[in-house]
Amino acid sequence: MKMLVFRRIQGLLIALIMGSTAVLAIGGSPQESAAKKLSTASLLKLFVEECVAITPGTEPFPKSFQMGGPIDGPLAAVAREVEMKTSFRISRYEVTQELYRAVTGINPSRWKGDRNSVEMVSFQDAQQFCARLTILLQSEKLLTDKELVRLPTEAEWEYSCRAGTNSQFSFGDSATAEGDQENIASLLNDYAWHTGNAAGNDPVVGALKPNPWGLYDAHGYLWEYVSDSYTAPAFALDEPTTSLKNTSPTGNAARIIRGGSWRDHHSLLTSHSRMLIPAYAGSDAIGFRCVIETLP
Repeated sequence: MKMLVFRRIQGLLIALIMGSTAVLAIGGSPQESAAKKLSTASLLKLFVEECVAITPGTEPFPKSFQMGGPIDGPLAAVAREVEMKTSFRISRYEVTQELYRAVTGINPSRWKGDRNSVEMVSFQDAQQFCARLTILLQSEKLLTDKELVRLPTEAEWEYSCRAGTNSQFSFGDSATAEGDQENIASLLNDYAWHTGNAAGNDPVVGALKPNPWGLYDAHGYLWEYVSDSYTAPAFALDEPTTSLKNTSPTGNAARIIRGGSWRDHHSLLTSHSRMLIPAYAGSDAIGFRCVIETLP
């Protein structure tokens, strides 16, 4: 009996080390294990199927684009022409809670819902998720050993968000229509969740219209992590209207987030909008989407 218990505990430890989400409680049946494995396999397959192939230089994807825009203050990024040199696949949606739980075994989100975007994750959490997801997808033969999952670079994120446009938003330059006041943004409402139309809890992904390349919630819903770090000197934000107004990360601890969130005024949801967050911090206004890269 002691040996049997030891082996079961040993199996649990190995599964945890490998990041398995099909861990059986002691006494669980093989049927329960198979059902969990099938569910995880289906989610992994769905993730790959829902990624959009981006091939710069091939219609409708331009080879280069104008990155950056008129952002006031220390977060301003100099507008410049950026050439995209490699193809990649990017998530159609922000990572959902059901996928995050299948990969990590937990769901840290404040606003629960299987097809809601996962939130309350740090940059470090997002990095670890991508590494675990890569292993699982390769083990299921859904990725080759020359493909991996990672966070998008800032250039990849903005290129995908803009979707071939040079306007403030992927649908035009204005979020508001005539007669809109305060935080009302009638034109943006069809594409993004912001303080003017959010109900105070997360919706399912894909509830609103996508951008021209079929990506949902690039504007609003949740800020999204990118892989780039921010290494500027210490600074202070002047009365920001963002939900992250109490955050003043500096140096190598700062990570870049993009796109605005349901907690923010519509002016922060443009294609070039950016903010900073410490690598260890999380918020119910921050999530992420992934890129599949093919290594050379």
